[in-house]
Amino acid sequence: MQEKEKKVTQLQSQYIQQQERRDQILKKRKKGLIRRLTVFGIFVILTTGVMASTLFSQSSAIDKKVKEKENLEQQLAELEREQKLLEEEVVKLNDDEYIAKIARRDYFLSDKNEIIFKVSDEE
Repeated sequence: MQEKEKKVTQLQSQYIQQQERRDQILKKRKKGLIRRLTVFGIFVILTTGVMASTLFSQSSAIDKKVKEKENLEQQLAELEREQKLLEEEVVKLNDDEYIAKIARRDYFLSDKNEIIFKVSDEE
C-alpha cells in the first residue's frame, strides 16, 4: 500500500512559474471583478430605491395638489356666482321701487292708501 502512495514532486521550471503567476493574476482579477460588480450592484439598488421613493412622494404630492386645485376651483365657482348675485343686488338697490318694496316687506312701511295686515305663518 505504501508503494501506491507515491509522492508527487512539482517541477520548478520557468514555464510552471509563469503559469502559476498567470493563475494568481487571473484569480486577483476575478476577485476584483466580483468586488466591483458587488459595489456597482449595491449602488444600482440604492439609486433605484431613492428614485422610487422620490417618484412615490412626488406622485402623492401631485395628487394632493390636484385635489386642492379641484376644491379651489369649486370655491371660485361659488364665489363667482355669489359675486354675480351681489352685483345684481347692487343694480336692484339703485332702483327706488325695489327699495320701497323691501322697506314695505321688511319694515312694514306702507305707501299712501295702503293697509298692512300681519298674517302669522303658523297654521
